[in-house]
Amino acid sequence: MTADNVIFIQPLVALIAGIIILIAPRTLNYIVAAYLIIFGLTGLYPHLMG
Repeated sequence: MTADNVIFIQPLVALIAGIIILIAPRTLNYIVAAYLIIFGLTGLYPHLMG
């Protein structure tokens, strides 16, 4: 996954997460946790592999 893909995906994920939080506010913890894990891993991936 290139940096361009991550830059494009982050606003899309944020928009979807915001809509889900408006519909079901109790899912906030899970959405934030998943967001942090996914983008933490994608941020570390280039450093771990090279």
